[in-house]
Amino acid sequence: MARRRKQDEVDTDDAALFRDAIGPVRELPETAAAPRAPRPEPRPRMAERDEREALGEFEQLLRSGPLEAGDTLRYRRDEISPKMLKRLARGHYAVQDELDLHHAGTRLAESMLREFIAEIRDAGGGCVRIVHGKGLHAEGAPALKNLVDRLLRQRADVLAFHSAPPAQGGTGAVLVLLRPR
Repeated sequence: MARRRKQDEVDTDDAALFRDAIGPVRELPETAAAPRAPRPEPRPRMAERDEREALGEFEQLLRSGPLEAGDTLRYRRDEISPKMLKRLARGHYAVQDELDLHHAGTRLAESMLREFIAEIRDAGGGCVRIVHGKGLHAEGAPALKNLVDRLLRQRADVLAFHSAPPAQGGTGAVLVLLRPR
């Protein structure tokens, strides 16, 4: 107990000495809080990433140039495995419906294709065949083949597509795997 009292007396003496050395104290007036830096505007980072990827894919299409008559169409989204694309290329999926674009102009073919895919999607998706022709009689690049390739790549409901096996139309037709509804 004696030690504790001595310690308390020393603490009290030190505090008194400090107050004597400082002198009288006055309270400072209140000041406004420092201004905070403005919060940054929210950025849609995922949308920006998607935009960059889509732009990259579009630029790749532009660099590759138009498809020729014998070129194979192929495309798959990241969620589809390469194995599924191979199975599609070999014709292992049952074709549920078919659209023949032979002898249609590009405007008519585009509207027919959009309408056809919308109908199939509403019916539950699956695998379809689109016959666009090989474009052997076309001057320059086959217009329908390039139209089908461009349009299918842009659609979110198209999971994958590949030129059909020779028995189902070869490079003049494409098998399309649609997202189930």
